[in-house]
Amino acid sequence: MPTVALYAGSFDPITNGHADLIRRSLGFVNRLVVAVATNSGKNPLFSPEERVALIQKTVADEPRVEVRQFEGLLVDFARASGIKMIIRGLRAVSDFEYEYQMALMNRHLGAEIETVFMIPSLDTTHVSSSLVREVARFGGDVSTLVHPVVAEALKLKYKGS
Repeated sequence: MPTVALYAGSFDPITNGHADLIRRSLGFVNRLVVAVATNSGKNPLFSPEERVALIQKTVADEPRVEVRQFEGLLVDFARASGIKMIIRGLRAVSDFEYEYQMALMNRHLGAEIETVFMIPSLDTTHVSSSLVREVARFGGDVSTLVHPVVAEALKLKYKGS
């Protein structure tokens, strides 16, 4: 039976850490849906459509990855997509409590959907979208933290502000 998993986040922007988890996930799933969340609690730098496009360009060499946008509850999106596995990344111990609570709530809302936690590669553990945005905002070099197309998009965004 083919295994499909869901990797969701705001991806504002996608980092090399996200890309690492996407590629490594494909080691144990046949297909991965990367779901770009519309989070009303955040003020994103990139629109959902821009984030989808940046992810697609970052993983363009991997045909088993599908990128989609969603709103609402993740378990509802997973259920509507026929997906029973959610992949979440844990960069640090500080991420664990939030992610654990989220996984328990998702299990409460959709007992048929499992959450799998992945730890990033050592060279991407320190990378977060918020840090990448902050470095880029002040003209710092993010070329080792994101795909080149993302680095260029960040330059363009901050050049216009």
